[in-house]
Amino acid sequence: MHCTASIKVSDKLKIKISIADRVYPLTIDPSREEGLRKAAKSIQAMIKQLEQSYAVRDKQDVLAMCALQFAARSEQHIIDKSDNNDEVQDRLKMLEQLLDQHLS
Repeated sequence: MHCTASIKVSDKLKIKISIADRVYPLTIDPSREEGLRKAAKSIQAMIKQLEQSYAVRDKQDVLAMCALQFAARSEQHIIDKSDNNDEVQDRLKMLEQLLDQHLS
């Protein structure tokens, strides 16, 4: 009996992301690279805007404010989506009632 061991070649990609004057080496799936680079670019833009608007120089404060804004956007998106789903469900129930009345 002959056994061959197959070695899975890692499909990971090594990249460096710069945020707030620090470089972070990451090992990622190639499919995530574009999203990570866009996220880093968005963070950098928000840092710049916060530093200019509020004259904040402490990077930790800026990063905390940045994290809060991104988290708030994410949470608001979930709330808005939930509200929209509730509205759609209500409309579907009304349509179903109208159909039931019409077909009865």
